[in-house]
Parts: sequence; structure tokens; C-alpha cells
Amino acid sequence: MNQNFRVLGIDPGLERTGWAIIEKGQNSGAAVCSAGLIETASTRKLQDRLAKIYDDLSLIIEKHSPCEAAVEEIYFSKRADSQRSTTYARGVILLALNKASIKTAEYNPRTVKSLFCGNGNADKAQMMRTAMLVFSLKAPLEPDDVSDAAAIAFIHLRNKNFASAMARGVKK
Repeated sequence: MNQNFRVLGIDPGLERTGWAIIEKGQNSGAAVCSAGLIETASTRKLQDRLAKIYDDLSLIIEKHSPCEAAVEEIYFSKRADSQRSTTYARGVILLALNKASIKTAEYNPRTVKSLFCGNGNADKAQMMRTAMLVFSLKAPLEPDDVSDAAAIAFIHLRNKNFASAMARGVKK
């Protein structure tokens, strides 16, 4: 891996898209470099909201130059309207990542919760507390969409480290 390997984690949503840049240096643990929220107003037209997500994410990619990205998959719920909106947001997110030539992985929300907290049914508060512990933060990453994005990036980084170790082991 590069000396400073950066992963962009994304928790997609039409109203709120959480994002976090996690960096792993050669001799250090993972650290949150930057994190935030892309918000769109429900009073705006769908195409304007999607354009804002695309434009804001493109600026984040340009500013932070992530090596790879990790995006949460759709969580199937009983609210079809919410699920549809998230699907639209994921579409423009994946488009922005593709246009920037960023290798992208997708993770199931339950898998992220299980690997990050040890519980596939972890609630938002537990995810936020775990993020504070994992990244040695004094305050939680808020709102929960941001801590979820950091968790997604961390899981991807951990999987990447494991795959690299396995590849080195096979070469010996």
C-alpha cells in the first residue's frame, strides 16, 4: 500500500449523505482526516438534489484524493419512498466515483455493523461510540451518517490490509 492510503467512506442518502476520509500511514493506525455531510433540501427538485450530491462529492474527491472508496449498499426497509431516494443518491455517488476513476467497494450495512461493533444489529449510538474508540476521538462524529461513513471506510481499509497481508504470504 502507498505510504498514506486514503479511503473515502460514504453512507448514501438523498437528504443526508455522510462521508469520511480515513487514512492509514505506514506506521500508524487509521485516522479520520476529514468528514462531513452533504445535505439537500426536500423542497428542491429531485434532479437539483442529485446534482448537488454529485457536485459536492466531486469537490471532496478533488480536495482529498482518496485511493479507493467504500459505499454502503441499500438497506431494504418497509419505506419504499426512502429506499427509492437512497437508490437515486447511490447512483450519482457511484457515477462521481467512476468519473474520478476511483476503485469502489460496496458493503452491506449489517456486515459493517458486525465487523465494526461486533453486532450486526448495532444501533446508531453504538456505532458512534465505537467510532470514537476506534479513531481515538474526544467527541463523536455527528450526525450518525458521518460516523457510519467512517465505519464503512475503516472496514474497507481493514479488508484491504488483510488482502495485502495474504498476498505477501502467498508470495513467500
